[in-house]
Amino acid sequence: MKMLKCSIAAAVAFGAMTVSTFAQDVTLRFHQMLPPQATIPAKAIKPWAEKVMSESGGRIKVEQFDAMALGGKPPELYDQAKDGAVDLIWTVIGYTPGRFPTTEAFELPFMMTTGEATSRALQEYCEKNCMDEFSDVKVIAWHAHGPGLIHSKDPVNTLEDMNGLKIRGGSRVINQMLEKLGATPVGMPVPAVSEALSKGVITATTIPWEVTPALKVSELVKNHTTFSGKNGLYTQTFVVAMNKASYDALPDDLKKVIDDNSGMETAAFFGRVMDEGDTAGKAIAEKLGNNIIVLDEAETQRWKDAAEPLIEGWEAEMDGKGKDGKALVEEARSLVDKYSGNM
Repeated sequence: MKMLKCSIAAAVAFGAMTVSTFAQDVTLRFHQMLPPQATIPAKAIKPWAEKVMSESGGRIKVEQFDAMALGGKPPELYDQAKDGAVDLIWTVIGYTPGRFPTTEAFELPFMMTTGEATSRALQEYCEKNCMDEFSDVKVIAWHAHGPGLIHSKDPVNTLEDMNGLKIRGGSRVINQMLEKLGATPVGMPVPAVSEALSKGVITATTIPWEVTPALKVSELVKNHTTFSGKNGLYTQTFVVAMNKASYDALPDDLKKVIDDNSGMETAAFFGRVMDEGDTAGKAIAEKLGNNIIVLDEAETQRWKDAAEPLIEGWEAEMDGKGKDGKALVEEARSLVDKYSGNM
């Protein structure tokens, strides 16, 4: 009888341990806007998810949902994470204009260098300056893409070629920049670019090389305009974010897995993946025999001069929000220089 009681007690204890272990297993749903073959879902999100699953010993499962498979539109992704409709998202910060103003310093003209260096700079900057704007989610990382450029049906060789050009812009600041350069900006999320080019809604678009293969942009246009010097025309900023309640519900050891895959090195990884995607995207355009234009230093300076009032205006706008706009721009530039080294 004594042995039977011990056996029952052991069985109950084992059962409790098993239930407890299974109770700590979790499935996280990761939602984003691009098709699965695009650079970020294939080369960044998928490896990140696999690393999290491996380091959790299989106790975290990440299910990846691409191309808005769970519904909604790209500008709704951040709120899907905030509200708990999904657990994790990757999105363009600028898809919700004015909501995260402090991050916009990195979208200003000729601020960025490479995806990786600018992502490191953005991560450090946001950890210091942007936490209040993202307080309703658990931020995994902020990052940026490589040098933004102009892809157009007709060649853009000079600043004058921008006059009246119907061109897609991906954020409030980028649209304002395009206006300063003489163009007519048309705002839209990146998944809409291919159809808009095909139907003539736009005749040009601003995106990095990295995303052109997934959108077939090099087949839809034959001209690509880039700039001299180390700074690209623009970048867009992105966030990988997690629902706070989903994170808070994890046991401490699984929180550590998420934490270990958050922050500076994760930001750098996403930026580096986009740099590598730029190389691949440009190679496709070259193979197609497209016209790749590199504006010389004098012409590039004309574009910088034309865009300068936007920077001054943004600084004044931030001052009106109680932030030191000039200090934010100077800090962003300093951090980009810091992480860009001797480029």
